[in-house]
Amino acid sequence: MSNERLKRSQRHIIERIIVRGTLVLDTPTCLGSGDAEGVTDLMLLRDSISSKALLTGASIAGALRNYVYEYQYGYPKRNNDQEDEPKNPNNIANLATYLFGAERKDENGNQSPLIIHDSISSEVPKVEIRDGLKINSQTGTADDKAKYDLELLASGTEFPLRFELLIEEKETNKNLLLEALVLALQGLENNEINIGMKKNRGFGRCHVETWDVWQFNLQNYQQRLTWLLFDRECNPNSQDSICQHGKIADILKVKITRTDERCRFFMKATFKLAGSLLIRSGHFSIDPVPDVVHLKSYRKNSQQLEKQELVLSGTSLAGVLRHRAERIVKTLGDRNTIINDLFGEVDEEQKKANSSRLVVRESVIHNVTELVQNRIAIDRFTGGAYHGALFDEQPIFGKNGTRVTLELELRQPSDAEIGLLLLLLKDLWTSDLPVGGESSIGRGRLEGIHAEMTRCTPEGKKTWTIKQNQNRHLKISNARELEFFVREFVGKVEATR
Repeated sequence: MSNERLKRSQRHIIERIIVRGTLVLDTPTCLGSGDAEGVTDLMLLRDSISSKALLTGASIAGALRNYVYEYQYGYPKRNNDQEDEPKNPNNIANLATYLFGAERKDENGNQSPLIIHDSISSEVPKVEIRDGLKINSQTGTADDKAKYDLELLASGTEFPLRFELLIEEKETNKNLLLEALVLALQGLENNEINIGMKKNRGFGRCHVETWDVWQFNLQNYQQRLTWLLFDRECNPNSQDSICQHGKIADILKVKITRTDERCRFFMKATFKLAGSLLIRSGHFSIDPVPDVVHLKSYRKNSQQLEKQELVLSGTSLAGVLRHRAERIVKTLGDRNTIINDLFGEVDEEQKKANSSRLVVRESVIHNVTELVQNRIAIDRFTGGAYHGALFDEQPIFGKNGTRVTLELELRQPSDAEIGLLLLLLKDLWTSDLPVGGESSIGRGRLEGIHAEMTRCTPEGKKTWTIKQNQNRHLKISNARELEFFVREFVGKVEATR
């Protein structure tokens, strides 16, 4: 046997760190398979043997890498479809490249020292079916052939995650490598990394509570033998003698001191439901139910039991906000540039698309009453009922304690875009902007109670609040600054006339 293979430059690995954790989905998640044939337009990716859901290592690596990059350099700016080079005046190491390897365009880059395994869900998952629809902004009706449905993993689905970090003998900055790993895994701990499709519309939120970590010094004979005999498929509890359990930063003794370079604007507003609300559910049931029921989604309660809860979907709310934003812009100017940049757009002719910078969360609605209403269609000429046009529906009605909380996040915000969000908040607050379906018969009206807005930048964060007391008087913190944002928006849009 030739020894030529042994003469090549090999990686001399002196330490291995194995990390395990359980990823729990907090909202429905779409991990599509890409198959063209199926009972829905977009089927879930499943393991071919067990039929359990499959979360690929490539998907995990992509989500973690993107989070680390944005944390270090901020969100990319859109400028004529060209990616801006990250600001790096002090030639600081790129943590994303350091941990996850070089980009594909870099032919001379290094391989990633982090091994990320595919993950199969702990059990055969529960699934939800969600309908999607494209609404014509001019007519307010559905576009032809624009309806689709998705198969989603239900909230509460668990995936066991497995990572293995390889540290080489020539590694001169082990601390930097550990810092990158801790930063990535803390993103999962802090619920800041989403996975799957439609992440900006409330899907794919997830978290990891704690981690199990094993560290092996391969220069030590006993630890090297322990690593070779390590059972990677067993329950972590069976190897507690060498396992460390807890938060990743505490275990690896790494403290993140670098500044978060992301610029974000958060808006969290609480409303009461003035009347009824109905968002149609596309889920089929064999039980006797009304023709139309409100959308429900699986959630875990305080006893960790899964239960179907009434929700206000992020896709529905985003559509409502975009339609009203277009009306506001067209009233003041002629161009929809700010709308497309904020909510995203798809250019069918040039086959280009931009994702939305506005993240809209799903909201769970508690303490409501569900009532069945019978309705009929009336012939406008005869004044009588249409034959076969009797139907029933089950909207939800608010009580005194009913609260609906809306959460928005705008990434890389400008002053004008914040001003537009404030105008949308005003319309929601005053019941001028209904959400959900059947708004023409009075459904979907909200009344504002409290709103908190926070702008986070590398220099710090600033918070504004709006409160309404029992006498319906508003208390606004620093109203002049909020008015400045609105003036910036009006000035920018009027300049496009």
